[in-house]
Amino acid sequence: MNKQGWGAALKAVVSGRMLVALMMGFASGLPLLLTGSTMQAWLKESGVDLAMIGAAAMIGLPYTLKFLWAPLFDRYTIPLFGRRRGWLALSQLALVLALLGLSMSDPASSLWGVAAAALLVTFFSASQDIVIDAYRRESLSDQELGLGSAMFVNGYRVGMLLAGGGGLILADLLTFPKMYQLMALFMGLCILVTLFSPEPREAAGSPRTLREAVVEPFLEFFKRPEAITILAFILLYKLGDTLASAINVPFYLDLGFSKSEIGAIAKLFGFWATLIGGTLGGIWILRIGLYRSLWLFGFLQMASTFGFVLLAQVGYNLPMLTGVIAVENFTGGLGTAAFVGFMGAMTDRRFTATQYALLSSLMGVPRVILSTPTGWMAGEMGWTMFFFLCTVLAIPGLLMIRRFRGWERHA
Repeated sequence: MNKQGWGAALKAVVSGRMLVALMMGFASGLPLLLTGSTMQAWLKESGVDLAMIGAAAMIGLPYTLKFLWAPLFDRYTIPLFGRRRGWLALSQLALVLALLGLSMSDPASSLWGVAAAALLVTFFSASQDIVIDAYRRESLSDQELGLGSAMFVNGYRVGMLLAGGGGLILADLLTFPKMYQLMALFMGLCILVTLFSPEPREAAGSPRTLREAVVEPFLEFFKRPEAITILAFILLYKLGDTLASAINVPFYLDLGFSKSEIGAIAKLFGFWATLIGGTLGGIWILRIGLYRSLWLFGFLQMASTFGFVLLAQVGYNLPMLTGVIAVENFTGGLGTAAFVGFMGAMTDRRFTATQYALLSSLMGVPRVILSTPTGWMAGEMGWTMFFFLCTVLAIPGLLMIRRFRGWERHA
């Protein structure tokens, strides 16, 4: 990873490729909370118990299993729009329809109907993510990956902000079904970004048969001596931060905060902290390199998770909530920028969609599978001990960074 001066780094921020990364990040981030914390608030308001709300994290299973169908996106090309843009436009159109279907369901009368509609949303959202990740890796140079990942994270967080904080406020002003219909409209506008973005050049040696698309990416990756270490690191690096975030909306509601307060303070106030964190994260990666960035940003993430412990002790306090969430958003932008850049650098350009899907699927394990019992854990342990455990779980991932000390010299 080349280290650049501040002037060159700032110039790179405003390039066209970074703008596309930003907008595609928005498209990727928008659906996530619509089947996550925003839906948790909808379920809680409809009288669903906390254990079932926690178990609803299994709806996100497609984010973990997306590597299973990712080879299709490496092998086949949609006519007219190209291999990446064609699949992306198709996934986004299906996602719009799935969101409209979710808006027509009702947790009070048919929880399984909500689950089925939400599962379609996560499936098409995961499919969109496969292609967006491949597009970003193929359209950026190795030196631009860190900054491009930061711009992607910024857009991603903006999409999450709209669906999370904005979604809760809109649900208060309108209803949850009408809010989901409005989000479907925003998702439809993302298709225009796809259609007007340039198609990246296909790498030499890309798979020409389905067998090559399915088998070769895994053979290439698992022949590497460091393959298992890479997978373990991806699983552990954001484990504590992810588990803490999985059930935070019910936590805020239990402390007495209203949906509007959560939307305005927990989400909207953290907006600028997120953008600053993501942008500075990308620039710092260019300046100090990926290895040191992973250390620094990972430690700051752990510190921000401990902030939830303090909030649990203080209770209902708007300034305290504002400070905790601002720090969490800032460090989240930093850590995710380095983490996403690391995963992109670990992929072979010939099999971008499949290998990145494999790595990012493992990244989603804490959010989907390991987050499933978080509601039960918080109920049994209490919020203070639960968030303290999440803080401690950040340590193994930090210790593993030492295994990549020599990585940048060979990147």
